[in-house]
Amino acid sequence: QLQLVESGGGLVQPGGSLRLSCAASGATLSYYRIGWFRQAPGKEREGVSCISSILESTNYADSVQGRFIISRDNAKNTVYLQMNSLRSEDTAVYYCAATSSNVCYEPAVYFRWGQGTQVTVSS
Repeated sequence: QLQLVESGGGLVQPGGSLRLSCAASGATLSYYRIGWFRQAPGKEREGVSCISSILESTNYADSVQGRFIISRDNAKNTVYLQMNSLRSEDTAVYYCAATSSNVCYEPAVYFRWGQGTQVTVSS
């Protein structure tokens, strides 16, 4: 059974960078589309980025376009989210999730979620 574990969160100053990892076990991650979502206190969970399974095509929310990069290392069964030029509004718990659907930003289509990792952007 597929399990996902996020890591790499932490406290960073505005303008800084972090790289989040989503490590999989129990199944081959490359079979699935992987999405990154985030949820800030008092707000709904929102889609940040996703990467498809075969062609590795990527999508980004407007709020992170040009600052975040999603990638996958199939040999390590891991998906990454490189976050650059971080802003205070990026503060949230970040989750990775897996789906067999072609839909990117709809949480309901994702069948497996990690536990989340906290990202705090503050001076």
